[in-house]
Amino acid sequence: MNSASELNPPPLDSNQSSTSGSMGRLGSSIFLKSFFGLFLRDSRVLMREIAPFLLRVGMQPLLFLFVFTFILPRMAGGNPLAAGSAGSAHGFGEIILPGLMAVAIMFSGISAVALPLSSEFGITREIDDRVMCPLPLWAVALEKVCFSAIQSIVAALSVIPMAYYIPAVPVHAHVSNWFLLALVLVLSSLLAGSLGLVIGSTVSPKHIGLVFSIIVVPITFLGCVYYPWAWLDKIRWLQVAVLFNPIVYMSEGLRASVTPGIQHMPWWAFLAALVFFLAVLGRWGLRGFLRRVIS
Repeated sequence: MNSASELNPPPLDSNQSSTSGSMGRLGSSIFLKSFFGLFLRDSRVLMREIAPFLLRVGMQPLLFLFVFTFILPRMAGGNPLAAGSAGSAHGFGEIILPGLMAVAIMFSGISAVALPLSSEFGITREIDDRVMCPLPLWAVALEKVCFSAIQSIVAALSVIPMAYYIPAVPVHAHVSNWFLLALVLVLSSLLAGSLGLVIGSTVSPKHIGLVFSIIVVPITFLGCVYYPWAWLDKIRWLQVAVLFNPIVYMSEGLRASVTPGIQHMPWWAFLAALVFFLAVLGRWGLRGFLRRVIS
């Protein structure tokens, strides 16, 4: 028969409680220092390669804006898309601005995670240096996604001054809800980084280029980047099919935030989809990362 002392163990005394609290705070402090140490290391590497980073994130939107909104309107006869679309009072620059921001987020997020991971998981196994820091493995993956998210946000915001100065027809962006814009930017950037984690941890380095050709480029062109999702109502099957493309919700969310006068999805629809894809891709990427590291 159990004694009363076994059934009711004595409470910890004040010294034991304070020791437990100190150990908890020490563990949190080590976690934060290690996490931000990795963050600062990646920041230092990025600053050394700031010129390639700016070229990578800025070249594609710069060329699209220059060709479609600067060159074509000045050609003989003009370009109906650059001047404005049928039934729309908005110029083509306004229509593609949110889409180009979404493209910048997607390409920057994938490049910032997938390409480094493909080399770190290679023959040299550079990833082993990272996982030796006093952090759980999931935190190492989280740091990569968070760092890529900051790069993606910078890439998206850099598109705005380009759209202001390059187009022949002025682009009238109007942010009516700054909180919504910030929320969409953060969710979209984390989603892009999670997709990069999936690609980097599941695709062998020699096939990374192929993935960009058969996955990244198609989802970009079918991601409502150059047209609002509502304009696909004449092609109903395609309008439904593109709903499986996460970049659609990035484009529509940024369209609702930056150019709210253009048709876009309801805010609850694109926010729910962004959270859903973030959860799915984040879990998938984390499982792939843990499997590759442990193996």
